Amino acid sequence: MGFLLDWLHFCCSSRRKIYYLPRRYKFMSRIDKQISRFRRWLPKKPMRLDKETLPDLEENDCYTAPFSQQRIHHFIIHNKDTFFNNATRSRIVHHILQRIKYEEGKNKIGLNRLLTNGSYEAAFPLHEGSYRSKNSIRTHGAVNHRHLLYECWASWGVWYKYQPLDLVRRYFGEKIGLYFAWLGWYTGMLFPAAFIGLFVFLYGVITLDHCQVSKEVCQATDIIMCPVCDKYCPFMRLSDSCVYAKVTHLFDNGATVFFAVFMAVWATVFLEFWKRRRAVIAYDWDLIDWEEEEEEIRPQFEAKYSKKERMNPISGKPEPYQAFADKCSRLIVSASGIFFMICVVIAAVFGIVIYRVVTVSTFAAFKWALIRNNSQVATTGTAVCINFCIIMLLNVLYEKVALLLTNLEQPRTESEWENSFTLKMFLFQFVNLNSSTFYIAFFLGRFTGHPGAYLRLINRWRLEECHPSGCLIDLCMQMGIIMVLKQTWNNFMELGYPLIQNWWTRRKVRQEHGPERKISFPQWEKDYNLQPMNAYGLFDEYLEMILQFGFTTIFVAAFPLAPLLALLNNIIEIRLDAYKFVTQWRRPLASRAKDIGIWYGILEGIGILSVITNAFVIAITSDFIPRLVYAYKYGPCAGQGEAGQKCMVGYVNASLSVFRISDFENRSEPESDGSEFSGTPLKYCRYRDYRDPPHSLVPYGYTLQFWHVLAARLAFIIVFEHLVFCIKHLISYLIPDLPKDLRDRMRREKYLIQEMMYEAELERLQKERKERKKNGKAHHNEWP
Repeated sequence: MGFLLDWLHFCCSSRRKIYYLPRRYKFMSRIDKQISRFRRWLPKKPMRLDKETLPDLEENDCYTAPFSQQRIHHFIIHNKDTFFNNATRSRIVHHILQRIKYEEGKNKIGLNRLLTNGSYEAAFPLHEGSYRSKNSIRTHGAVNHRHLLYECWASWGVWYKYQPLDLVRRYFGEKIGLYFAWLGWYTGMLFPAAFIGLFVFLYGVITLDHCQVSKEVCQATDIIMCPVCDKYCPFMRLSDSCVYAKVTHLFDNGATVFFAVFMAVWATVFLEFWKRRRAVIAYDWDLIDWEEEEEEIRPQFEAKYSKKERMNPISGKPEPYQAFADKCSRLIVSASGIFFMICVVIAAVFGIVIYRVVTVSTFAAFKWALIRNNSQVATTGTAVCINFCIIMLLNVLYEKVALLLTNLEQPRTESEWENSFTLKMFLFQFVNLNSSTFYIAFFLGRFTGHPGAYLRLINRWRLEECHPSGCLIDLCMQMGIIMVLKQTWNNFMELGYPLIQNWWTRRKVRQEHGPERKISFPQWEKDYNLQPMNAYGLFDEYLEMILQFGFTTIFVAAFPLAPLLALLNNIIEIRLDAYKFVTQWRRPLASRAKDIGIWYGILEGIGILSVITNAFVIAITSDFIPRLVYAYKYGPCAGQGEAGQKCMVGYVNASLSVFRISDFENRSEPESDGSEFSGTPLKYCRYRDYRDPPHSLVPYGYTLQFWHVLAARLAFIIVFEHLVFCIKHLISYLIPDLPKDLRDRMRREKYLIQEMMYEAELERLQKERKERKKNGKAHHNEWP
């Protein structure tokens, strides 16, 4: 077993824990007494697991070292059968089975080849018996580790408890343990983000009655807005969008900018503290000095390039070699395929845009007054639902395309294959999920022209305009609906699908053996009837959470409730995944890992992108900058350095331009003449823009206020990005990757290990010397 660099425990009786007793003062002692009295009335550490139920998994006062047969005398072995835990034993068995020869021949080696050619249907480690017991775990204890995991981790009754990560690691291995450690850390870090986001939303609710802009919109019964589509859309009073103006204020208020900065800093703090948390876990799980062995070459790579060989600089053995020109040509073809699939996503978004511009007129002419009066909201809602269906359908296609392109590249090892596949799938799904959101945030209503000179798609369809209350309401609807539907669908597919599959398997077994007969299957057959873990390992679990992290950070300025929705989902997600691993899936092969791999780099990229997108959302999508410019330059408080609600009087009127109805194009002229408002045909209507009136020297030209707003937007983007990036880099610099106490513990342990190994070796040599003296075989040149 010397081939396996597993870290196992060996003990030294000379090690002692040192506790430092700080100096106490009388005043502080009195405060501690009062606090302890108050704590007696509260539950003691409600989030921690019961120590009587969960045994202590860590061996106290023990150090670890790589296991070696030659130094077996350094290890304390009470029982050879339990010295290696089950996860390690399964790795050892799998390691042997992967290298054993089953038949004479060059390539007749390994379990994987037997699975590939159909000799075996499946190969998997067994679960440790049933996860249920007739007796209570509190009175009779756990039957096995699987039962203990179910009661203390996968049960819904412990949703508020910390995860037993050490037990998860021992049962499923370090790789799966690290995933749940990261998921738990991410969920815990969502608490402050969710609290601040909820505070921003509640701030909008509290200040709603004092918002001057929404007041003016609700009271603007005399302002008639131009139709938002050709012919069928009627004129409307600005006051009709009162509800939408109030809803917009809930998300777009004075605290939005603060929240965007906070979330950008939060993303950096989350990643930096995760590095520290990962270092602690790696130390506790003996992964600090663990290095992956030289990976074996993939059989597909070996079969493809078996004719070309070169010497491996590490092993010194000949191995298949891929020429540089061949590798470059394959990467170019793969990159072209990625570009083509991104174009497919853009084409799908283009189809959604056409749907929106066509159906807004259809809904405006609908028979039902509810839909007719809310044509824009109905268009947005149905477009989002259709977009979600397209996203789910394209995800199936993207998986097949990513698999095809990755195999086309012919990666050399399994880790290279996994990283390449992960990057493609993330890129495809990220673009697929967020492309429509980017369109609504940055393109919807930006390039529509103005009444009388609308820009058209293929010179036919008039581009969609924003609602009179702004474009932010459309972005909020897009994010809310997609986020809720995506998380609901993922949770169903993660748990509902395996439950249905396992139920169907049990039903077929009962039909084969008879419904009345009680069948006692061996454990291997029970596990065989469970669902296998997906072929890509933890890929789907990580991908779901990474995409959610993107939704939580990238457009959080437009939807402050996103962290709260993510938090609620993740609290359920942890228990769903735990239940799935313990009860619905076959036990996966335990494997080791030091970190979460390529996903950390993707998280860093999302954090950088979130700063840029939130800067553009605040500057372009929201009305924060136009309001600020009006308050300081054009409002009642211009030149006074104030920007309160009293300074916003007249903002709505100043943000609307005037259009002469007689200047409408023939194909844009509405069927109604607006006589229902005042009894006479309307001569003028208003629209959202900063343009000169029709009777000016340059009709419908941009006003000076437009250029001031544009300059302020660009300045805000530059200042916001530079400020936030400086804060992010400062935080990254100030927070070390290793906690100081962990660094000291590692140095102390390394020193003590060297001392103990020297003493143990000295003791062994002295014993050998005494034995030789007894046998009369002492040598003069012995040491010591």
